[in-house]
Amino acid sequence: MSLVVQKFGGSSVANAERIHRAAGRASAARRAGKRVIVVVSAMGDETDRLIDLAHQITPSPSRRELDQLLATGEQVSIALMAMAIHHAGCDATSLTGGQIALRTNRAFGRARIREIAQRERIDRLLDAGQIVIVAGFQGIDEESNVTTLGRGGSDTTAVALAAALAADECEIYTDVDGIYTADPRIVPAARKLDAIAYDEMLELAALGAQVMHSRSIELANNYNVVVHVRSSFSDVPGTRIVQETQAMEKVVVRGAALKRDLARISLLAAPVSAGLAAAVFARISEAGLVVDDIIQNVQHADGTTNISFTIAVDDIGEARGLAAILSLELGFRAVEIDQEVAKVSVVGIGMRSHTGVAAMMFDALSKAGVTIENISTSEIVIGCIIRRNDGERALQAIHDAFGLERKPAAAN
Repeated sequence: MSLVVQKFGGSSVANAERIHRAAGRASAARRAGKRVIVVVSAMGDETDRLIDLAHQITPSPSRRELDQLLATGEQVSIALMAMAIHHAGCDATSLTGGQIALRTNRAFGRARIREIAQRERIDRLLDAGQIVIVAGFQGIDEESNVTTLGRGGSDTTAVALAAALAADECEIYTDVDGIYTADPRIVPAARKLDAIAYDEMLELAALGAQVMHSRSIELANNYNVVVHVRSSFSDVPGTRIVQETQAMEKVVVRGAALKRDLARISLLAAPVSAGLAAAVFARISEAGLVVDDIIQNVQHADGTTNISFTIAVDDIGEARGLAAILSLELGFRAVEIDQEVAKVSVVGIGMRSHTGVAAMMFDALSKAGVTIENISTSEIVIGCIIRRNDGERALQAIHDAFGLERKPAAAN
């Protein structure tokens, strides 16, 4: 019997009607002879509600206790999903991250999965004809503290289960019907993709495309899990995330993304010395902060250097305190914090063998009146730091410049 993992996001389980619809999909797959694992997120905006409640109690909630609180959202969802599947006439058992021993490190709020130790328990339930419902987004550390995987972490739970249990496919159900060339809420002409390579999707997810958690794509790539992103509200085919093919390489730019909620921390005018950058980013790594872009400028006239880096705005409180400590310890004369930056990017594995992409992107931004503050490149990505209030205009401009609304001949 084939095994399918179905993941339903918050919008797909936002109310009783939608939970019944999701339960119907899972039950239909079970009746078709498949073994079925369902992973669910918290209902609708429940996670945001819980975060807001925590901040009503204290402006700086303990990360451990915040994880303990946020994990309750998924526990509600799995129980309700099990009840809905029972109502649909199938057997089901709900399990928390702790009950399947999904073990993580102790990075509260952004934990990484180490193993799923209770795979045998899941297999026994599947063999007995049960639909197994697992709480996404959560796990436990080596001392059984509840941990969470970060925003979108239910995707990573689903892919990890698919990898651990050698599932035939991992279906990600969401409120859109696939992966688009850009966010269709910003670019109405954005086009749905039939397929996208793991590397392209990984970059788009990391660069602000909100359809999937970037770590889930990394896992899928490492274990060759076939991921199918599709709508909870229709039966139309979605977008498959797969290994790249030669035909895919003919498409120079696959998509464009906008990362809006960034902040830039600048450590200014420290004496130039070997190992300064290493010391800065070792401390940042120890704090568990995820850095996006890094810029270092050496001022030869006075022998000082500036180091800037961008992070998620959500991490600004912790980063601010750490920057102040680094300034004192390493001799920076000042710290500047800019919370009004964004990053617009284009992604495509075809960039490896095509030239002129950067020139076309910069020209499009110039014509749109968007000032570029920093540029970063990799083999398949070009990204530009810009003002946050220019973000949507910039995304529309580069989408138009590359003609991403048109289906390329290579994709036919």
